[in-house]
Amino acid sequence: MSKKHPVVVVTGSSGAGTTTVKRAFEHIFSREKLSAAVIEGDSFHSLGRAEFKEAMKQAEAAGNHSFSHFGPEANDFAALANLFKTYGETGGGQRRYYIHSDEEAADHNAKLGTNLKPGEFTPWQALPTPTDILFYEGLHGLVKTDQVDMPKHVDLGVGVVPVVNLEWIQKIHRDAAERGYSAEVIVDTILRRMPDYVNFVTPQFSQTDINFQRVPLVDTSNPFIARDIPTPDESLVVVRFRDPKKADFPYFLNMIPNSFMSRPNNLVVPGGKMGFAMEVILGPIIERMVEESRNS
Repeated sequence: MSKKHPVVVVTGSSGAGTTTVKRAFEHIFSREKLSAAVIEGDSFHSLGRAEFKEAMKQAEAAGNHSFSHFGPEANDFAALANLFKTYGETGGGQRRYYIHSDEEAADHNAKLGTNLKPGEFTPWQALPTPTDILFYEGLHGLVKTDQVDMPKHVDLGVGVVPVVNLEWIQKIHRDAAERGYSAEVIVDTILRRMPDYVNFVTPQFSQTDINFQRVPLVDTSNPFIARDIPTPDESLVVVRFRDPKKADFPYFLNMIPNSFMSRPNNLVVPGGKMGFAMEVILGPIIERMVEESRNS
């Protein structure tokens, strides 16, 4: 951890509410007039799209049916941990971008004078300096293994995750609508990812300082036949604090309408208020971290 160059990590699986999270942090950074070095989790995949498909074929041929983007074989955990360490010590480091779409490719190619395609990475470049804070959002910001310990380099760890049936519903609908995948292909992907999900994704939520977990209030018992995705207004968000002594619960309850406490360290807020709750809860924490960094 670093008082001089704080590292903030938001970790969670796909469909956890990425847009809401990014918007909440953008509001916090804008309000506090902070410059952030933003790191996208996909940029630390170790394989491009074509390379991943080939590696998956080879793994399956060798009898490994659990090769996935969720695990260490397709990600560079050591490089990500080293970035957190380097930024904390120096305020600098290297980043790149993973290109998801033709639109992203056109944007990066115009800036870099390259001819990159979706599924490829931009070249590594130095982070802009100086910045007030490093902000990571992705799948693996708090991985801890025998070889890698990301949490020890992180000043604030935030988990954002839906209950698993809701996560699957979101994936099924997204992959069918946006990528044209069949139900069989989507289920195969979920099953293939499961060992890595259990071993490398979910353990991170025991390393977080604060978790935001979305819980639907409608029946999601069979996610594979759900006709639509439960809306935020059909959900509650359970906010868990690792150290409840640091949480100002009376203030949160007063500021967030219809919120209540379910346990001494759990605050429950309406699903439609998740972004607002993030700003109310995380804004003061970020402000204190940056103030300490400027005074150190």
